[in-house]
Amino acid sequence: MYVCICNGVTDSQILQAVEEGATSIRELNKTLSVGNCCGKCTRVARQIIKGHFDDAEVDSLAYSAV
Repeated sequence: MYVCICNGVTDSQILQAVEEGATSIRELNKTLSVGNCCGKCTRVARQIIKGHFDDAEVDSLAYSAV
């Protein structure tokens, strides 16, 4: 799904950047130009970042409980 129409950035590209270490819109802007034009994509991009770290936290809790 396209998240940033202005720069043609998809949710998969954002997720990949987050998995490679991006933790903020500023970092996504440097690598993918997310939020560089109209800025409407930043809300969804933040949700993707947050969702990734929420999932990672749940995974780490599951491993520590074993």
